[in-house]
Amino acid sequence: MTAELDTDLVNHERWMREALSLAEQAAAVGEVPVGAIVVRGGEIIGRGFNQPIRTCDATAHAEIVAIRSASQISNNYRLPGTTLYATIEPCTMCLGAMIHARVEKLVFGAKEPRAGAIVSQASLNDAGHFNHRLAFIEGVLAEECSTLLQNFFRSRRKAN
Repeated sequence: MTAELDTDLVNHERWMREALSLAEQAAAVGEVPVGAIVVRGGEIIGRGFNQPIRTCDATAHAEIVAIRSASQISNNYRLPGTTLYATIEPCTMCLGAMIHARVEKLVFGAKEPRAGAIVSQASLNDAGHFNHRLAFIEGVLAEECSTLLQNFFRSRRKAN
């Protein structure tokens, strides 16, 4: 599926700023600064930021935490009619969770050149064997999302 052209850029930027705020929370506790939210009907129903280090849980990526949160609020592991906003292109694990949860749309900021599973390293959303596909929009506030990550890793390199 190709990136969808969406005219509602103002709302996408608004929601991505919410995800960026969560990414900043991750950075503040020493986690890689990635944030994600799940929106349905103009309301945030799930929030998450990266926390695998502090939770000792390799699956605690921002997207997974946001999906778990939204599922608890919805009392359903399926999340039809939702949009997930992530500050970075999701990895294979996170894309798989979105597919299983039936997230309708993904909006992400920065590309992930090493492990991105949407457009950078793989186009797994286009794999014919999945029974669900997400619409997606890439590049919303990409520069801000990328800068946050670059600054985080720059400061970690200086500290070492």
